[in-house]
Amino acid sequence: MNNRKVRSFNGLSFLALIVLVFAIFWFTNQVDERAKQINRTEFEQILEDEDYAKIIIALSKDVPTGEVIVQLKDETEKYLSVSDVKDIEKILRDKKIEYDVKAVPKDSILLTTVFPVALIAGGMLLLFLMLNRQGGGGNAKAMNFGKSKAKLSTDKDKKVTFANVAGLDEEKEDLAEVVEFLKHPQKFIDVGARIPKGMLLVGPPGTGKTLLAKAVAGEAGVPFFTISGSDFVEMFVGVGASRVRDLFEQAKENSPCIIFIDEIDAVARRRGTGMGGGHDEREQTLNQLLVEMDGFGVNEGIIVMAATNRVDILDPAILRPGRFDRKVFVGRPDIKGREEILAIHAKGKPLAEDVDLRRTAATTPGFTGADLENLMNEAAIFAAKEDRKYIMQEDINRAFIKVGIGAEKKSRVITEKEKKITAYHEAGHAILFHVLPDMGPVHTVSIIPTGMAGGYTMQVPEQEDVYNTKGKMLQDITSALGGRVAEEMIFNDITTGASGDIKQATSVAKAMVTKYGMSDAVGLIDYDNDSDEVFIGKDLMHSSRGYGEKVATTIDEEVKRIIDECHNEARRLIKEHEEVLHACAQLLLEKEKIGAQEFAQLFD
Repeated sequence: MNNRKVRSFNGLSFLALIVLVFAIFWFTNQVDERAKQINRTEFEQILEDEDYAKIIIALSKDVPTGEVIVQLKDETEKYLSVSDVKDIEKILRDKKIEYDVKAVPKDSILLTTVFPVALIAGGMLLLFLMLNRQGGGGNAKAMNFGKSKAKLSTDKDKKVTFANVAGLDEEKEDLAEVVEFLKHPQKFIDVGARIPKGMLLVGPPGTGKTLLAKAVAGEAGVPFFTISGSDFVEMFVGVGASRVRDLFEQAKENSPCIIFIDEIDAVARRRGTGMGGGHDEREQTLNQLLVEMDGFGVNEGIIVMAATNRVDILDPAILRPGRFDRKVFVGRPDIKGREEILAIHAKGKPLAEDVDLRRTAATTPGFTGADLENLMNEAAIFAAKEDRKYIMQEDINRAFIKVGIGAEKKSRVITEKEKKITAYHEAGHAILFHVLPDMGPVHTVSIIPTGMAGGYTMQVPEQEDVYNTKGKMLQDITSALGGRVAEEMIFNDITTGASGDIKQATSVAKAMVTKYGMSDAVGLIDYDNDSDEVFIGKDLMHSSRGYGEKVATTIDEEVKRIIDECHNEARRLIKEHEEVLHACAQLLLEKEKIGAQEFAQLFD
């Protein structure tokens, strides 16, 4: 296709060049002809001065007009156009000047005037079209900015089905009904059931919302329109609404079909909450979308699917039944789902016998489908770098460190003092992970710098809990403070290395007090009003917090009390295992990285 376009472009360029050369030649010839033309007075003056060598009268057949050709003595020619050659003949006879008469065919006005002008005009038009095509059709695009930018996918050879989606069994069950609607709509119509108009997929980034929408279209075998929410909005007012109308017109022509709007929050944000007025382009686009989904228009056989990870900022009108009838929450997969996702992304990648996808799934809590795909891709890159045709478990482990923590920087030069501080810091974390009952066992302890950190301690949770308990959250804070406590005990000094740990501990303690009601002094009241409000103009004239100074003081005191208690508990536990602390730090200084078995042997 591209070669054909190149050949067409080269042909147009060659043709335009020919027309351009012809135009230059024709215009030059016309200029020369005009320069040789003389009038009646100039002709008579030439006769008077006897500056001529020969005079020829050119006559056209049956036409009184003609042309007098005057050959001058300097071998140049001049031309005089006359309406009646008899008058010129009389003048020449009276002056007794000899002349010749030559019959010439009559020139066609079509060939002499119309054809050259038409050819030049066509060449100019051809040149304009060529430049317009070379410039990407900017003018054409400007005239079509009101058209929808949705892409229609009907490729059945590369279609995605539910078999390509893993770890989302419940979500697939919800969407399987939509497939039934699209395949067999009549059996639902017979019992008075209405096909859902909209399906809203809600979840964190990378959990597979777009993949689910493609799978629905692939299972149903219907056309699939895809467009991003930002493709509707332009700087011109009214363009977004026009594109919405055009999108639904295309969908009606291809019904039954699916329209998938990715990142719908870009166009469907809550109205009347900004500071810039209520008549901006986004709100007009949203209004048109509301009308098309459930207004006076009838959209038979069109299902609108949308994805967002910010459902809290969507306009309530778009969320009501009749528009988005169903909300499917696509969350992060559990350990079983992660193992299934890893198995899908491992297809086409040769695995060594030591690869344990179950173990990898256990070490990747919180990973989304996109994260797991990236993990396997990085593992394959590591294997290719070592010129191996298969992936080993070590490649996956290295990829996990790179993706989850950061690439190891073994070339970074650090002093022996800094290395020792890092060793005791990570050993403090590792000891608390091991002795606290609700924390997962230690998987790896390393003092090799990664990213912005000087080292890391990786744990593997034995199970994934749906709920978090107060005891577990207190242990999270205690283990986070293990590195700072080890620094205090060994060096009688502190460093900036625990800044991230302190931030994590403060966040957990504050959530316990203000969000989860885990403080007796504050009570069962939600004071966490920072995460829900995302609009600057909604409560502009109101206070940013819904409680007074006394409550704020109580919250601060409770947060400090929790962290102080956890700090003391961390100090007590590490003091009990001070021998392990020294042994672990020494082993880290020797090997830089130790595994679960080596660390567990320190306690024996």
